[in-house]
Amino acid sequence: AFACDACRLIQLPDGPDPAEIFSDYAFFSGFSETWKRHADDYAVEMIDRLGLTGESLAVEVASNDGTLLKPFQSRGIPVRGIEPAENVADVANENGVATESFFLGKASGENFADRNGQADVVAANNVLAHVPDLNDFIAGLAALLKPQGVLTVEFPHVRRQLDENQFDTIYHEHWSYFWFSTAKLAFERHGLRVFDVKLTETHGGSARCYCCRADARFETTPNVAEQLELDRLAGREDAATYDAFAETVRETKRKLLSFLIEAKRQGKRVCAYGAPGKGNTLLNYCGIGTDMIDFTVDRNPKKQGNFLPGSRIPIKSPDAIAQAKPDYVLILPWNL
Repeated sequence: AFACDACRLIQLPDGPDPAEIFSDYAFFSGFSETWKRHADDYAVEMIDRLGLTGESLAVEVASNDGTLLKPFQSRGIPVRGIEPAENVADVANENGVATESFFLGKASGENFADRNGQADVVAANNVLAHVPDLNDFIAGLAALLKPQGVLTVEFPHVRRQLDENQFDTIYHEHWSYFWFSTAKLAFERHGLRVFDVKLTETHGGSARCYCCRADARFETTPNVAEQLELDRLAGREDAATYDAFAETVRETKRKLLSFLIEAKRQGKRVCAYGAPGKGNTLLNYCGIGTDMIDFTVDRNPKKQGNFLPGSRIPIKSPDAIAQAKPDYVLILPWNL
C-alpha cells in the first residue's frame, strides 16, 4: 500500500478489474444481524433529520441485497438501489427493492437521475474503497443528489486501522483507504461540502461523512474541525506513522504463528469462523493453511462447500463447530 505525499490517500498500486470481482459476488449484507441493525438505525436518523416523506427518494449506491433500503421502504419512503453485481441485484429485486445493475460514474449517474429524478438522500456505504477511478465515482454521487439533498458516505477510517493494527482490511478488492481529511478533500473536488461527520463502530471503526452541495442550507458542525485535528494529531503527515504500522503488522504475524504452533504441538484442535476477504489477507500473509486450521464456517450458503483462496481451508456451515467442538476458534470477520 502506498500513501500519497500530497493528500495522504492510501492506495494499492494495482488490482483486478472491478467487473471481474463483481460479476458474481458472494457477499450479501442480509446475513449480518449487526449490519441490519445499523441499517435500521441509519434509516430512522435520516428520515427524522431530513424530514423525508412519501414524496422523497432514497438511493443507495452499492446497495447489495437491499438491506439498507428496506427500513426506508417499510416507513413509506420510495427507494432505488444501484448495485453492479447482477446476481446480488437480482436478489434485491426479488426482495422487492427496485435495483438497477451498473457501475456508477459521472455519465451513468446523470443518466440514472434523468430517469428516476435526483435523490433527497444518497447512501454510499463501504463502496468508496472499491472504485479504481475515485474522481469519476464521486462525480457520479454528486449527479444523483438534489440541490438540497444529503449524501452520506461511510468508509473504514485509516486512523482506526492504524491505531488497532487492522492490516487485514487491506486486500485487492479495496483500492483506497481514507483518513477523514483525505475523503473531505476528494469530495470538495466535486463541489460537495462535508457539513458533518460521525464515527461508527461498523467494520472496525468507520467515518460517516454527511455531504451536500457547496451552497446547500446545511451548516457545518464543529465535528468536522475536530476530526481534522484528530487526524493531524494521529500523525497523518508523518512518514514514521506508516513505518511503525508496517513493523506492528510483522510482529502480529510472528505472535499469531507462535500461538498456533504451540496449540498444535499440544494437540489442540483449531477452526475458524467466517470466510471474509480480510481473512484471506491474514491467513495468506501468515502462511496459515490446513496444517494449522482444520476448517472455517460461514452463514452464507454461497461460500459453504468452497475453499478459502490460497490457504485452501474448507468452508462449512456453522453447525460444524458444534459437531467438532474445537479447542480454539479464530474469528476472521472480527469487524462484525
